[in-house]
Amino acid sequence: MMLLRYTSAAVLGTVATLGLLVLMRSVIADPMPVEDDGITGEDLVFVRVVEEHQPEKKRKKPEPPPPPVEPPDRPPRPDPSGQGREILPPAPVIPTLPDGELIGNYMDDGTYLPIVRVQPTYPRRALTRGIEGWVLVEFVVTETGTVRDPVVLVADPPGFFERAALSAVVKFKYKPKVVGGKPIAVFGVRNRFVFEMEG
Repeated sequence: MMLLRYTSAAVLGTVATLGLLVLMRSVIADPMPVEDDGITGEDLVFVRVVEEHQPEKKRKKPEPPPPPVEPPDRPPRPDPSGQGREILPPAPVIPTLPDGELIGNYMDDGTYLPIVRVQPTYPRRALTRGIEGWVLVEFVVTETGTVRDPVVLVADPPGFFERAALSAVVKFKYKPKVVGGKPIAVFGVRNRFVFEMEG
């Protein structure tokens, strides 16, 4: 009796299992057959073409310019006597005394020459306002070459650049003027300072 019950249970289990497998296959299977639409796939291949760069020809170095042509020598002055000799201009004559001394210390005399000139500082008040101008200063060059008694003659525009010009001119240095072998002061020397902004 127990054997019959186990046998019938095994048979029923096997039938149920097979039925479930058939049912699952029918659910998964596609009822519509696959049709051939005639489209075939192609693989796309991307090829990157590298342009061939021709090597640039080396530029020839420019030829150096020809040497400058030397100016021709000054032709000699014709000799009116017709003997073909060149006549040179006469040399300057320095006056001397019979014993050879120079008259009036000829070689020692000379005018004053600027040695040091200091640039003035641009005033901040004029710089921030974008103001430009100039100042004319008159002063005395002393026997030692320093500057004395500077005075502003003209300032355009007034009230901006005078102090800077006076501060710069007192720092000037000159080679003093020599007359008769002695340095002397020179009055009425003038210098014009121009104040311009770059750019």
